[in-house]
Amino acid sequence: MEMHFATMWEQISEVVPDQPVLINGDNIKTWREYDDRAARLASALTEHGLAAGAKIGLYIYNSNEYQEAQYAIFKISACPINVNYRYQEDELVYLLDNSDSEALIYHACFADRIEAIKSRLPDIKLYIQIDDDSAEALLEGSLDYETLIAQHDPMPRIERSSDETYMLYTGGTTGMPKGVMYNMGEFCNGMFMGYTLAGMPEPISVEETVAAVTKLKEDKNNPVTLVCCPLMHGTGVWLGSMVPMLMGGTVVTIHNHKLDAHELWQAVQTHKVKNIVIVGDAFARPMLDALDEAKEAGNPYDISSVASMQSSGVMWTTEVKQGLLEHHDMMLVDALGATEGSMGKSVMMRGMEANTAKFIINDTTKVFSEDGRLIAPGSGEIGLVANGGFCPIGYYKDPEKSAATFKVIDGARYSFPGDYATVETDGTITLLGRGSMSINTMGEKVYPEEVEEAIKTHTDIYDCLVVGVKDPKFNERITALVSYSKGGSVSEDDLIDHVKQRLSSYKKPKNVFFVDKVQRAINGKADYKWAKARAVELYTNLTA
Repeated sequence: MEMHFATMWEQISEVVPDQPVLINGDNIKTWREYDDRAARLASALTEHGLAAGAKIGLYIYNSNEYQEAQYAIFKISACPINVNYRYQEDELVYLLDNSDSEALIYHACFADRIEAIKSRLPDIKLYIQIDDDSAEALLEGSLDYETLIAQHDPMPRIERSSDETYMLYTGGTTGMPKGVMYNMGEFCNGMFMGYTLAGMPEPISVEETVAAVTKLKEDKNNPVTLVCCPLMHGTGVWLGSMVPMLMGGTVVTIHNHKLDAHELWQAVQTHKVKNIVIVGDAFARPMLDALDEAKEAGNPYDISSVASMQSSGVMWTTEVKQGLLEHHDMMLVDALGATEGSMGKSVMMRGMEANTAKFIINDTTKVFSEDGRLIAPGSGEIGLVANGGFCPIGYYKDPEKSAATFKVIDGARYSFPGDYATVETDGTITLLGRGSMSINTMGEKVYPEEVEEAIKTHTDIYDCLVVGVKDPKFNERITALVSYSKGGSVSEDDLIDHVKQRLSSYKKPKNVFFVDKVQRAINGKADYKWAKARAVELYTNLTA
């Protein structure tokens, strides 16, 4: 059988038919129901002219329906297109047009926005609306999600190709969204990482996957994963959904569209969650605060079921990890990666500390200078991190950016997402950040994440972002926007001195502005656009 998500999930549904696969509040679906509902939706899609290779947008909050719809799309050998639900009208039109989407499945709360842009999307032939608690009426011209499922018989199972293209759109740090294309079979193989964490060999075929899931079932060890971050982003849908599903597991999502750390821990306690997927400190800090608050109130959460927490894409500081481990011993896995590929990881447990931004790289990961030389360990030279081995095909409809990001060096294909790092004597790497966000100050290149890391080691600081502000003397002034931890009161001068003790003097902030909240995207990633505008505004007011 072919390595394809739909084919593997169909086989897994026969191994664990009565076990839960999707949990969102009180809405629980078994593997049998998951497969049946996706097959019925697949029939509806084909009836309306959607065929193999079609692109279908998912404009949906974290929910059971997101994963059902994705499965249905895979069943007809089509490609799901993740739609960022924070996008405004022009961004939505760009994404749906650029991806050549022919259908859109959306939550009812977005109906007004869909109605406003429908006339600008002539290629979309089918709109499917998912009822939610917004009380929005069914948009004219749209079809109701549950009605479609009820009215259609399950689509018969079909043969598919491992050479189909899977795609995920990424916003990156600059520019418009880009569709990162993967070979379906290779990508499926890449999602078997959960078996490694479970101490099992990774399957290399559908048959081996079925055998592995059967063993997990017999041992009562199928994973239960809480995905805290959005399914519309890679960390959420890959680590939080696809990985546990390939193990016959259960995916728990939260009905609340805003981060509520207490609700997350309540879900852990209720559903005996084994694995938690987050995105760095943006999730980990509030979750640590919630654990502290519950303990201080004399009503600590029971998190004894948790075996691991996994994060990718954003800084997860050692101090926050230490705080989490004080509450419970578990494996904290900090993955180094991007939509363009995985490059390494950092693992921390009680008695095994890991430094912030320091990673053990994969065997196929290298660090190259800009002229193509391998960076020598311990040299202190800064280079570009390159992911080898499992590598995307390229960017959808963008050969120029594909050529710049995906390169062949000495016969091997590498992905260069844009991260800079140094290689330590022991072969580990220290991540510095994206080159596109680097600050040029007095001819020196400074990476914001390195400065942010130093600032966040101060106990009075809750969160921060660092940007460059145009300056006639320095070219760019290193400027920090920070928020206090509860009870924090460190002064600007003392915080700058704190950074000077940890980094070269030229990397210290020239200005620190204290704000009520550091703004981040819904997936926890830095909102540098906001930070830049706010820093310029505050510095302009300061110097006026």
